Amino acid sequence: MNGMQKKMTRASLIVFLVGLLLASCAVGPEYQRPQMDLPTDYKESGRWKTAQPEDESPRGPWWTIFADKDLDRLMEILDRQNFSIEQAEAQFRQSQALLREARAGLSPTLSPTASATHGVSTPGANIGNQYSLGVSAGWEMDIWGSVRRAIEAGEAKQAASASQIAAVRLSSQGQLAGAYLQLRVADRQLEQLQASEETLRQTLTITGNQYAAGIVSQASVALAESQLKAAQAQRLQKQLGREQLEHGIAVALGLTPADFSLPPTTSIPRLPQIPAGLPSTLLQRRPDIAVAERNMAGANAQIGVATAAYFPVLTLSASGGYRSTTLLDWINVPNRIWSLGPQLAGTFFDGGLRSAKTDEAIAVYDASVASYRQTVLNALQAVEDNLSAQYLLAQEADAQQAAVDAAIRAENITLNQYRAGTVGYLGVLAAQNTRILAESTLWNIKNNQYTSSIALINAVGGSW
Repeated sequence: MNGMQKKMTRASLIVFLVGLLLASCAVGPEYQRPQMDLPTDYKESGRWKTAQPEDESPRGPWWTIFADKDLDRLMEILDRQNFSIEQAEAQFRQSQALLREARAGLSPTLSPTASATHGVSTPGANIGNQYSLGVSAGWEMDIWGSVRRAIEAGEAKQAASASQIAAVRLSSQGQLAGAYLQLRVADRQLEQLQASEETLRQTLTITGNQYAAGIVSQASVALAESQLKAAQAQRLQKQLGREQLEHGIAVALGLTPADFSLPPTTSIPRLPQIPAGLPSTLLQRRPDIAVAERNMAGANAQIGVATAAYFPVLTLSASGGYRSTTLLDWINVPNRIWSLGPQLAGTFFDGGLRSAKTDEAIAVYDASVASYRQTVLNALQAVEDNLSAQYLLAQEADAQQAAVDAAIRAENITLNQYRAGTVGYLGVLAAQNTRILAESTLWNIKNNQYTSSIALINAVGGSW
């Protein structure tokens, strides 16, 4: 090795060592989670503990609180076959691959080459052959932390994608549970509507007999018949709603509606009693909050990537190999070729492109901060709303049950009086309408209680 080669090698070594020293720095702001003034207590419950991040805590099979074996079985199928969950899992694998791509930027590249050419290599020379074999290596040193910021963004995106799986799974579970519980409420409503139809049919028979005996007018018979037909139409409408719920459950399970059915049952899932003292730590387990927070971290890292574009890029490159005009003595020491040296490249003028990209990255980060804060506030509202609903719907259900009991007593008394001929059919009609409406209202309230229970479970990120 001559003196010039030694100097080049020494210079390359110095540049390499300086690059390693500078590689410890990374431009761009360090990520800090924005502060939010969160209450220590919830307005609609008792004392709550101060929240701590626990978005990765296991949520468990929360649906078992409804004590329904059919629902348990459907949830197992959902976890295996739901296409929304499969899509989220595929997106997570994509984020893993993107993170590996970003990490590859820290490694040098190695590229072997081989060629055989026939022709004139220089003007005026004879036609001949030329054989070459070599390998080149390059390493773009991450002096300003561009690659490391990209890795930070990739890690944040991967974590957000993992939380998105949990969000999709929890949402899919909530939708399935909601549809199933509504279907079971519809079963009970259909059962009561059929019983009402039978009562109205008996009333029509009594009214027809009384008309034949000259006790009531034909108008009373027409009213009784109208009441029966209206009840039949109401039952058919409820049957349509049940069938549509069944179709929705099938699709959620990855099945065609033709391949799935849920037979009616007289049992009703247990209505869970949500404890008033839910710890607010569960609020931090909401996967959508975790997604928003990790998106914010990724956006912050992208500011560093954009800022690093202002600085020059240092690349260390080396190549070596053999070149010869004859194949027999191709690979030997005299035919060896090599090169080694650093390259520094930067952009002097770009018409404001880098400035625009930096401003864009900052704006994306600011938007992610606002999105995170809004997501937290929405979560707080959801908890408050459904805690209120749990408390007030329970009171409403008790009052409506009392109304149903009173309506049933009034109907029985009026029917007995009607059979005895002491009251007219209009009194019966009013009593029956009151009872049917009271029962329908009661089941609508119970349906709202189920819906609110699931909404509260989703609001706190799963089982408490």
